[in-house]
Amino acid sequence: MLTPLLTLALLAASGDKPAPATNATCPVLGGKVTEKSKTVAVRGREYRLCCAGCDTKLLKDPDKFLEKDGTPKNAKKK
Repeated sequence: MLTPLLTLALLAASGDKPAPATNATCPVLGGKVTEKSKTVAVRGREYRLCCAGCDTKLLKDPDKFLEKDGTPKNAKKK
């Protein structure tokens, strides 16, 4: 049985990187984001955020802000 620290080390060494962020608005507050905005990885995908504090909110309750497929709930529907 692997210890939790060893498991995390193996996952980090595997090279699995999250998919790059493509969102144009913050999934938490809906503010505009740019390529220079802070990002956070959730469920294997990065999301750009508009301000400090959004990272904590998104990580704490991703289901509140993201659809099951990873699309931000506040994304404009076409």
